[in-house]
Parts: sequence; C-alpha cells; structure tokens
Amino acid sequence: MSMHDAVVAISKSWGLFYLLALSAGVVIYAYWPSNRAGFDRAKSSILDKDDKPWM
Repeated sequence: MSMHDAVVAISKSWGLFYLLALSAGVVIYAYWPSNRAGFDRAKSSILDKDDKPWM
C-alpha cells in the first residue's frame, strides 16, 4: 500500500465520520426543545407581510 492510498483511505473514513457527526448535530439542533419557539416564529413570520395585495 502506497502512502497515497493510505492517505486516501484515512481521509475517506474521517470524512464519513465528519459527515455523520455533522448530520447528527443538525438533527439534534432541529429537534432540541428550546429551539421550538424560534422555529415557530420563523414559520409564521414569513406570512406577516403578505396579508394584503401588492397594489
């Protein structure tokens, strides 16, 4: 096994663990109970300015 192959194998496995950890972090952040108020506010605020016609 050459040095290049070893570096590629290590970077692939670390990349996999990095993406799995990042995905888990995003899911945990999205479902964390204290973030619900901010997400609910963002969900309803998008409709606040659209309650009347443009003209």
